[in-house]
Order: sequence, then C-alpha cells, then structure tokens
Amino acid sequence: MLNGLLINYNFCTGCHSCEMACKVEHGYQEGEWGIKLTQQGPDLVKEDTWEFNFIPTPTDRCDLCADRVREGRLPTCVHHCQGLCMQYGPVDELAKQMTSSHMVLFVPCEE
Repeated sequence: MLNGLLINYNFCTGCHSCEMACKVEHGYQEGEWGIKLTQQGPDLVKEDTWEFNFIPTPTDRCDLCADRVREGRLPTCVHHCQGLCMQYGPVDELAKQMTSSHMVLFVPCEE
C-alpha cells in the first residue's frame, strides 16, 4: 500500500507549524527543509477581490516521517497542522477526497 499526503491549501493559515515541526523532528539546520511553506499572492482576481494562498510543499528530504509512521503515528507535519489542512493515508483513498483545485496530493518517490 502506497501512502501519501493530501494538502488542502485553501485552509492553510500560513502558521509555519508544519515547517517547524519537521525541522525539530529531523534536526534540519537553517536553510534545510522537509516541508516548506510557499506564499502565493496577493493576486488581484477582480476589482476589490484578492487571492492569497499559503502552500505547504514537501521537499526531496520528505520521507513522510517513515520512522513515526512505523510507530503508528502520523507524520509530524500532519500532527502539528493547526489549520487541519493535511491528511495522511493510502493514496487511492486520498485521491478520492480531492474535490477542489486547491488540493494537492504528494506521493514520495520510491528509490
């Protein structure tokens, strides 16, 4: 069974909890990231309407917290997400939950 990470960035508040939890969990130094929050916008959509998104983006260092998952725990970014915009689980089940253009499914590459 292949597991992944479903991120609904429509609900991301930009709090950076996922980044910090990942850095602490893995001991990453300054400039190293397992997941990085990217800011998009503000973009003018129409008169008096702006779009502003925060997008948590896993990097090549992300292994979905394989050690935590083996212990039956969630990846640390999911566990600490204050906006509850991240879900972890089987890719086929997560794909069925993709109902918005503001959702992305992260599947780590197998080596």
